[in-house]
Amino acid sequence: MNKFQEMYQAKKKTPEEVAMYVKSGDVCACPTCLEEPTAICAAVAERARRGELTGVVHHATLSAKGGEFMNPELKGKYDYVSWFTGGAGRKAIQQGHYTYIPNSYSTIPGYWREIQPRLDVFYAEVSPMDKHGYFSCGMSGAEVPAMKSKAAIILLDVNDKMPRVMGNNFIHISEVTALCESSRELLTLEAAPLTEVDKKIGQMIADEVPNGATLQLGIGGIPNAVGVLLQDKRDLGIHTEMFTDSMVDLITCGAVTNMKKPINVGKTIATLAWGTKKMYDYMDDNPAFEMHPVDYTNDPNVIGMHDNFISVNACVEIDLFGQVCAESLGTLHYSGSGGQVDFVRGANLSKGGKGFIAMTSTAKNGTISKIKPILTPGSIVTTSKNEVDFLVTEHNIVRLKGQTASERAKMIISLAAPEFREELEFEAKKMNLII
Repeated sequence: MNKFQEMYQAKKKTPEEVAMYVKSGDVCACPTCLEEPTAICAAVAERARRGELTGVVHHATLSAKGGEFMNPELKGKYDYVSWFTGGAGRKAIQQGHYTYIPNSYSTIPGYWREIQPRLDVFYAEVSPMDKHGYFSCGMSGAEVPAMKSKAAIILLDVNDKMPRVMGNNFIHISEVTALCESSRELLTLEAAPLTEVDKKIGQMIADEVPNGATLQLGIGGIPNAVGVLLQDKRDLGIHTEMFTDSMVDLITCGAVTNMKKPINVGKTIATLAWGTKKMYDYMDDNPAFEMHPVDYTNDPNVIGMHDNFISVNACVEIDLFGQVCAESLGTLHYSGSGGQVDFVRGANLSKGGKGFIAMTSTAKNGTISKIKPILTPGSIVTTSKNEVDFLVTEHNIVRLKGQTASERAKMIISLAAPEFREELEFEAKKMNLII
């Protein structure tokens, strides 16, 4: 037994014992998505349920699993703060049970380092320790260095099913306060079957992608379709926020080589991943894949270093000024800004770069247009009109850069379903947008 194994054994405890390090009033935080430490969070919640804890707050950019910190019965004892609202916590936040912190994804590490007054406990679900004493935070790199440097206490849930993923997302046993062990399969995210509309929009975007481009693809049917439809391209690279299953396929079919990138040559770079077991197996111990903090992956200046950078993201609605809402339904909070603005700006800085924001043109079985004269009252502007490059629906693809407000309005109207265009044109003329 080497010294790292001795340290491991000395710090190994049950989840219940690990939870004893959390005190009333503590600020706790974990990395994005699958690194939320299931066993530790459950044990902390049980302490709160017994009346041993009050005022503990759990911060997470995206809680994929959900947890007892979202349980209304524990309100005031173990509470949730979201930094990007996902499906697990969306309803509770919409109902006003919990709150969220507005941000762009790239700014979160800096918030923890410089803005948040304290972080008492950093806890995470990690891969087994290697012979050098290191644990990998697997599917996330996003906030790991910032959080672990800020926290007074570091607690780990060591899951033997967590892949060991390379990059800047490691924690050394010497930094750890206490740990427990678990064995649970990772939550998977299966891609929905592509619709004909997804494929139509995806093809319009894929046609704009040159060989040798570097890609960022968001989550959802349209970005997935783009990934599928790029398999005949050559020498593509990946520098992305979220790593997806379609990217695995692009790598394995040979379309992605990462050899034309100016930095991280030969490497796929991401800051989080969530997908199928096939993806997890691909990432495990793979030196061609690296997880990095989000203030690196989403830094517009780093993104802009890549010529022909292609960014593909989705949204909720667009108005005739070119304003994009991607995070609310009117005043109803739905998700968050995430990295959309980071990558729009990065693509704008890239020589030959193109930033695409795509959506279907209607909602509710074609009865509502998602192209609006003005955004639905209360809607949050995620990407400003000045930064939008390409907009895409199943009806058209348009590039707004350098166009007059009048021409932009006409282009945006062409994205709408035909039955809504006359009304949109009427409203545009009434607002003196079309002259």
